[in-house]
Amino acid sequence: MTRQSVIANPPPQKNSSHSIQSLLDTASGQLSAASETAMLDAEVLLCHCLDKTRSFLRAWPEHQPSPHQIAQFQLLVEQRSQGTPVAYLTGQREFWSRNFKVSPDVLIPRPDTELLIELSLALLPKDRPGKIIDLGTGSGIIAITLAVERPLAQVFASDLSSAALDVAQYNAQQLNTSNISFLQSHWFDNIQETGFDLVLSNPPYIADNDPHLHEGDVRFEPASALISPENGLRDIRLLAEQARLHLKDNGQLLVEHGYNQQTEVQAIFNEFGYQKVNTYADLSGNPRVTSGIWEPL
Repeated sequence: MTRQSVIANPPPQKNSSHSIQSLLDTASGQLSAASETAMLDAEVLLCHCLDKTRSFLRAWPEHQPSPHQIAQFQLLVEQRSQGTPVAYLTGQREFWSRNFKVSPDVLIPRPDTELLIELSLALLPKDRPGKIIDLGTGSGIIAITLAVERPLAQVFASDLSSAALDVAQYNAQQLNTSNISFLQSHWFDNIQETGFDLVLSNPPYIADNDPHLHEGDVRFEPASALISPENGLRDIRLLAEQARLHLKDNGQLLVEHGYNQQTEVQAIFNEFGYQKVNTYADLSGNPRVTSGIWEPL
């Protein structure tokens, strides 16, 4: 082969614009107007397309994904730039160090809700049986986490939405939880069981005129799981009223609520006769969960 032919037919060059690092840099710039965590969003979406961890992205920044992976990634970035939550694009979100399937039929798990888990685990020792119900379970993160952490407990999970229950049941199967039962019900309407040690809920608690409904991920989440009438308090009131008939003596009701609803929620608990009403703060220092003990006279 002559020198001239070698020069005329050089080896194919890789396109540096398709490396992991360049794809992330481009996507981060594209997402900067839509997300405060643009680079993190880009990394999570690329990991999803590559089926790799974020440590892989850092270890191999020059790696070039396949054309199919690049096309998939660019499509997800475009959807994210229009506001679609990352969790709905990847179909999963971590909660209590476990991955849960999520869909637009359920709320996206948030770190604030882990406070309900912490409080529940403190109230129910691991070495004794217990009876728990999680009302409005959504993706099942509360009920399933407690079922895994407290294998001796009998756990119930209910939701009005059959689509949400499908997601929760899938998550329970993936995490091999056998001590949990699922029921379709609007709060306690179809619940016959009584004698619960713990009644838990992360109910709708946002007022229908709250401006946050038009911001961020909540724009894409199911309104029925977010909005409650009477300034966001109607469902909490129903729970407090109905739970009394299903708790055992000295059983506890724990409800997640908005950061500015502590006074109103405590008043509701007191109105319905709960004792030792307390509110606990989340990791950001915001009042997030109120509990009360049912001690019938």
